[in-house]
Amino acid sequence: MRPVTGAILKTLLLLSTPNWNRVLAGNSYDCDDPLVSALSQASFSSSSELSSSHGPGFARLNRRDGAGGWSPLVSNKYQWLQIDLGERMEITAVATQGGYGSSNWVTSYLLMFSDSGRNWKQYRQEDSIWGFSGNANADSVVYYRLQPSIKARFLRFIPLEWNPRGRIGMRIEVFGCAYRSEVVDLDGKSCLLYRFDQKSLSPIKDIISLKFKTMQSDGILLHREGQNGDYITLELRRGKLFLVINSGEAKLPSTHVPISLTLGSLLDDQHWHSVLIQRLGKQVNFTVDEHRHRFHAQGEFSYLHLDYEISFGGIPAPGKSVSFPHKHFHGCLENLYYNGVDVIDLAKQQNPQIIIMGNVLFSCSEPQSVPVTFLSPRSYLALPGSSGEDEVSATFQFRTWNKEGLLLFSELQLVSGGLLLFLNDGKLKLNLYHPGKLPSDITAGVGLNDGQWHSISLSAKRSYLSMVVDGQVASASPSLGPEQIYSGGTYYFGGCPDNSFGSKCKSPLGGFQGCMRLISISHKMVDLISVQQESLGNFSDLQIDSCGITDRCLPNYCEHGGQCSQSWDTFHCNCTNTGYRGATCHNSIYEQSCEAYKHRGNTSGFYYIDADGSGPLEPFLLYCNMTETAWTIIQHNGSDVTRVRSTNPENPYAGFFEYVASMEQLQATVNRAEHCEQELTYYCKKSRLVNKEDGTPLSWWVGRTNETQTYWGGSLPDPQKCTCGLEGNCIDSQYYCNCDADRNEWTNDTGFLSYKEHLPVTKIVITDTGRPHSAAAYKLGPLLCRGDRLFWNSASFNTEASYLHFPTFHGELSADVSFFFKTTASSGVFLENLGITDFIRIELRSPAVVTFSFDVGNGPFEISVQSPTHFSDNQWHHVRVERNTKEASVQVDQLSPRTQPAPADGHVLLQLNSQLFVEISAYFGSGSSVIYNFQENYSLSKNSSSHAASFHGDMRLSRETIKFSFRTTRTPSLLLYVNSFYKEYLSVIIAKNGSLQIRYKLNRHQEPDVVNFDFKSMADGQLHHIKINREEAVVFVEIDKKVRRQVHLASGTELSAVRSLVLGRILEHSDVDQETALAGAQGFLGCLSAVQVSHVVPLKAALHRSRPAPITISGHVTESSCVAQAGTDATSRERTHSFADHSGARDDRGPITNTIKSDSAVIGGLVAVVIFILLCITAIAVRIYQQKRLYRRNEAKRSENVDSAEAVLKSELNIQNAVSENQKEYFF
Repeated sequence: MRPVTGAILKTLLLLSTPNWNRVLAGNSYDCDDPLVSALSQASFSSSSELSSSHGPGFARLNRRDGAGGWSPLVSNKYQWLQIDLGERMEITAVATQGGYGSSNWVTSYLLMFSDSGRNWKQYRQEDSIWGFSGNANADSVVYYRLQPSIKARFLRFIPLEWNPRGRIGMRIEVFGCAYRSEVVDLDGKSCLLYRFDQKSLSPIKDIISLKFKTMQSDGILLHREGQNGDYITLELRRGKLFLVINSGEAKLPSTHVPISLTLGSLLDDQHWHSVLIQRLGKQVNFTVDEHRHRFHAQGEFSYLHLDYEISFGGIPAPGKSVSFPHKHFHGCLENLYYNGVDVIDLAKQQNPQIIIMGNVLFSCSEPQSVPVTFLSPRSYLALPGSSGEDEVSATFQFRTWNKEGLLLFSELQLVSGGLLLFLNDGKLKLNLYHPGKLPSDITAGVGLNDGQWHSISLSAKRSYLSMVVDGQVASASPSLGPEQIYSGGTYYFGGCPDNSFGSKCKSPLGGFQGCMRLISISHKMVDLISVQQESLGNFSDLQIDSCGITDRCLPNYCEHGGQCSQSWDTFHCNCTNTGYRGATCHNSIYEQSCEAYKHRGNTSGFYYIDADGSGPLEPFLLYCNMTETAWTIIQHNGSDVTRVRSTNPENPYAGFFEYVASMEQLQATVNRAEHCEQELTYYCKKSRLVNKEDGTPLSWWVGRTNETQTYWGGSLPDPQKCTCGLEGNCIDSQYYCNCDADRNEWTNDTGFLSYKEHLPVTKIVITDTGRPHSAAAYKLGPLLCRGDRLFWNSASFNTEASYLHFPTFHGELSADVSFFFKTTASSGVFLENLGITDFIRIELRSPAVVTFSFDVGNGPFEISVQSPTHFSDNQWHHVRVERNTKEASVQVDQLSPRTQPAPADGHVLLQLNSQLFVEISAYFGSGSSVIYNFQENYSLSKNSSSHAASFHGDMRLSRETIKFSFRTTRTPSLLLYVNSFYKEYLSVIIAKNGSLQIRYKLNRHQEPDVVNFDFKSMADGQLHHIKINREEAVVFVEIDKKVRRQVHLASGTELSAVRSLVLGRILEHSDVDQETALAGAQGFLGCLSAVQVSHVVPLKAALHRSRPAPITISGHVTESSCVAQAGTDATSRERTHSFADHSGARDDRGPITNTIKSDSAVIGGLVAVVIFILLCITAIAVRIYQQKRLYRRNEAKRSENVDSAEAVLKSELNIQNAVSENQKEYFF
């Protein structure tokens, strides 16, 4: 979230707030009313005020009353401005100004919220950003859209920094709407039992949504079970949510254990957390707040035998199937829906379907616990005690991630000793010392830096120490000597003040960072609000009435299975046994191909290959045969000759091949290779490959695209042909394959399959061995690949106008760039990619300095590597740059790498401009579908502004851009369908006659508008490209970049309350026209590619999941390179040199001088930067990887022979013995 500032925004605010809100950021519905302007003076409060005319009631945006805004008596970081909205509201945006006509304004602030005016919670951006940037002058407005929105009654603005030439000054506005909810309060002994109608029950589908808040770390939120051991349980354990699903009859390969999904952390903070559980057959989506876990079960899981009742808050009748210990939930539930039923509303109405067990309230009680956060090692809280008592005693609770830190120090009276309680390696140590005596101490607990609340009670009386930790009594320790212990006057919690205060406080291991609550001294509870009001005790660098702990391992930024641990300020990744290294386990320790191992000088043998480098695929073991060419050999389980008899089309034989690597690993390996081949031999005796009467295949094989192939070894991808057919030497010249001669003697069709887009072979099907004397056999060799088309790949820049045009750099969380270069120039830019404010740049700053510059929202940073010798020496130099959420680094050659740590609480997402989307293709089987839900259930989500997509459930969509490509032979077909909760829709179909139809129904009371293209059949098996742009009632359609049409709609201008986007078959009943219904029932069979609806990319969300997405996949939908089989069509060719182009052909065209768009990464010459001539830059291997997201590039056609320039390049690199990554020649 970046601010919007300036006079334009100010004018919009003054003239038309609702319109301003929609223009800047469309919300899910009309929730943008100004909430502050109508509040009474009593609704405003503050920590202090400079004068009566600077009071908090004058803090309304654009008002000039009083002194023109709020200013506190003293400008420091403990001041705050608070508003009481009167009831819980949904808050979608905030705006700030400084004091009118003054030099008083705030440049950064915290935003906190609360339901009760106690136990405040900080609003965070990007999971780690605590502060908002404020104003740069007194009168301009700075606005922030809150995503997600806040649901709260109280808001508090805490200034962090202000104009150094003035003081704190604020005027504010808050935007939102009323928030409606149903609430129930459970006391830890009560629960709700819902018994539902059996007719409305689906055994394969459940949708449960709720919100909860609690101070307890454990408790059952819901439970449903059956008679056969089946059950579903949602349980809070140690502040985390566990969804446990047990299918008692599931037959799994190993010993059956229930499915357990875990999400969330620190959920016992007495703040609201949202939960959504979606179960459809074997697919389970589990969402907690903004985190989602998607699970696809194996075995007989889709049907659960469950009773017709579900309990919330506990298990009323345990013992049927639950074997784990459990306790009831103690806290509040809100907006609890089970399959669309408002359970709390039924309970309030005393509906007989709801049985209330125990005492429940339909309002949420607010415990008045006041936590305090120790923000830094310099924090401390000094509280007065009763001096001279014969006992030193204190109790409190704490939570932290740090292993060390002082918890409590109390000075003793009459002697110079003291009592210390501190954490050391996650253990508690209580130490009593005084001069001339050996110290007495007690050690208790282990792993107490786990982020959980732990209770401490300690006492030192007479000559004994005692301590109780989490209810467990630590052994008492007698002190040495007869001295009586007397309490001192002050208790120091969390740390010690500066020595200048004259304190004798000791902190041997530094200060405590974490939270404390329920502090009592000498059996008297401490009023921390009085401390906050500075009427009790003293403190420094505290945040009172809030626990600011955060889990830096959620989400887990450690990649490739690295183990995350954390302290208060940062996290650490343990990469042991992962096969990766680096701050976030990003960099593979293995090479990406046999070619790379050969270049290192390795001989033949078994090696681990990491084909996608830093991508999500794991390394796997294969054999490298280091002959003159490095051959990659990948074995499978079917290398022996297999005989087949007694088959027919109704009873076919299917042979499956399992490889030592996954299909994703195989695909990455094949894509990198210059050439791949696999020998397939089909032996036949009266066993045909094709039915000569109607041409239908009788035997076929399936490759990695999951499509049926009917060509055989040695043939090109022409249907129903073999090697002999191409060479003209079949045993019967009437046929294209020997086996089709159907002779009563053994023959074969043998050869190498070498069209690598179809390799490896995964399945063979034989159906013609059922006749007398008929038999067949087959043998499949290992997958053989050679070369690495990304290893030898270079470009020369001979003019200042030369450049390479890249897709936008997609490295939001983690990315690396590596390349070789050589030059005689003294400076210049290697690579640059720009966003609105974010950017990355790698440049030769001077002859001996390579610099990596970047900005992810925390301001620009630079990291430079300086060499004792010049880089401009016309020799090859290797540059490697990495940027992740932990740090940024750059290394050149073997020089020491330079690093720049990331800020502990800063922006982490690198946001670069991107109008380019990675083309993802999917093969849709019969009856399959992909459903992208913008909003699951409109009636349940009116209070929700969870932003699942770029436009949301209640938005009035007046414009959209739709792009996709497809290939099919089926009619009718549904290509794309977008519907709304108001029975409005958009459908793109192929009608029975093969015509393409676009149907808009933007008014439920009118018939749909139909845009019909019948110039040819679109179900011709060719690849077609569709582009649709709509602006209100005007629709522009382009087909294959040739046919264009503009039409005006009569049915309306807006699509209201968008619900879902469907690709393939429509599974639910929909109120649509007959043609759409017919196509929706048939669905789609074929290939869909690069589908994009505005900013939503459903295939990418479904198949390349990098973050939670509301996706449901039904049937057979698999990622496929099926588009490639359509051939290269002229309309899709790049006209500039693209990094995705690996054809290897020499390009002798002149220099490219086209203007470079700002959304592109550029190699070489750049506008508005120092431009220089590189003699050659090589191995440009921009290996871009976002966590759990692999951006696959389209593969080029079959590789060509290495040209002479490449041979020269190889020779030079071999002489220098450098390690390289991606080379093939381009000249400009």
